[in-house]
Amino acid sequence: MHDFSRRGLLKATAAAGAGAVAVPGIAVAGATVASAASKRHGGPKCEPAELTGRIVRPQDSNYTDARLGWDQLFSHYPLVIVFAQNTQDVVNALTWARQNDVALRVRSGRHALEGWSNVDNGLVIDISELKSVDIDADARIATVGAGLSQLEAVTTLAEQDFAVTTGTEGSVGLSGATLGGGFGFLTRWLGMACDSLVGAEIVVASGDDCAKVIQVDRNHNSDLLWALRGAGNGNYGIVTSLTYKLAPLKSVAYLQATWTGIDDLAAIFEAYQRTAPFIDDRLGTQLEIHRNQIFLFGVLAEGTPEEAKELLDPILSIDSPDVTVQVGNWGDVYAGFQIPIALEPANWKFFSQFARKPFPSEAIDVVASFIQNAPTDDSNFFVQAFGGAVRKSPRGGTAFPHRDALFYSEPGVGWGKRSDEPGVCDPLTPQAQTWIAEFSQALRTYVNGAYVNVPNIGQQDWETAYWRDNFDRLREIKAKYDPHNVFQYEQSVPPATDGDRHSHS
Repeated sequence: MHDFSRRGLLKATAAAGAGAVAVPGIAVAGATVASAASKRHGGPKCEPAELTGRIVRPQDSNYTDARLGWDQLFSHYPLVIVFAQNTQDVVNALTWARQNDVALRVRSGRHALEGWSNVDNGLVIDISELKSVDIDADARIATVGAGLSQLEAVTTLAEQDFAVTTGTEGSVGLSGATLGGGFGFLTRWLGMACDSLVGAEIVVASGDDCAKVIQVDRNHNSDLLWALRGAGNGNYGIVTSLTYKLAPLKSVAYLQATWTGIDDLAAIFEAYQRTAPFIDDRLGTQLEIHRNQIFLFGVLAEGTPEEAKELLDPILSIDSPDVTVQVGNWGDVYAGFQIPIALEPANWKFFSQFARKPFPSEAIDVVASFIQNAPTDDSNFFVQAFGGAVRKSPRGGTAFPHRDALFYSEPGVGWGKRSDEPGVCDPLTPQAQTWIAEFSQALRTYVNGAYVNVPNIGQQDWETAYWRDNFDRLREIKAKYDPHNVFQYEQSVPPATDGDRHSHS
């Protein structure tokens, strides 16, 4: 069976920070002055903090391995990396960063697609070793450490015949995927990943230079729970554990169809967008188009191969694709379609888009034209059908605004070989960057909005592209929980100001 190729779905974009100035006893070159973390208002001071946990510094032999992310297009050199072993390590690290005016970023799965979970000359708080799991089967609730990968979460829950929505790629951090919204094969059946999030433990900035732990659920800090469901990556604090409502799931039918060449692209795409968002809610699908083949993937919860084939017949009846179906435990199936990171290209670039109505033939022609001229075999255009449970918000609501989308779409380009010392001098880089920039621009007429977990760095209206009408409310919540804007990065939510509040009254 053909392995899943990389689509760049749901990369944990957990990131935060303020600028850095000199740390006592350490020269920090080339850093910007801290505008937020250095604000002092004469409030109560904390005791001087010390870093705890597993600490990696530039002189350590494992520094290169510790600093590199999944997407080697980005290469940063942090001053220190703290691998937290417990929540107190996170509290200490945040306090230390504030007291020493050091830039900070938060990292879990290392899939931040613009490199924002890392920072030169600053502190990276890595929560990937927080891997606790507590499942209450009777209550159908699980509380997990924020360091779990999606593969670890899916397989662990599946051992007890439970599931939550996750993205399709196992090495992605569960927390980053969930906090940005989170979608995959179970989305049409269970809703977004953030819809199942019913609680969290989060470390927030406190006072002038401190940090504290707060609990978030529908009865405590419920406004922050709303914000974490779709805008939680590095905007408000550092999530250390997540509590999910579970769905029982004993088995799935997993279908894969492969067409050689792309001669049938127009017919396949048209059939897909008229079928996949409207069929049985138990069926989640993805269509992935490469320059030399087209793949259709489907997962039918508690379904049979016959049902899966029948539901997808309008697409499968085009030409004669190679079709395989397997039935099994969701954890086993999910693990089966992962591919090792070592076999993937080193460099990636993606552009996220939502479609609220079917692509007309001209838009499908744009896709065909660009895919035919893709710079590598790994480059692709990928579509995920929405509809079903996505259209229903959970109790308490979420900050994720794209529930009316027909489908999500994403051009992606992958190139270059992985190495221990990545460089930006790959000869394909200019061609790859140009291709995806022109591809995404050519589709702009037919799409709107963007997905915060796949950030669009050049988008001018990113605030409303990610969050639409929710942005003002997110700023108000930011002002409440992070008034000094300690958690900031290139596209973070800024706190509302008094001027903003007056302008809305």
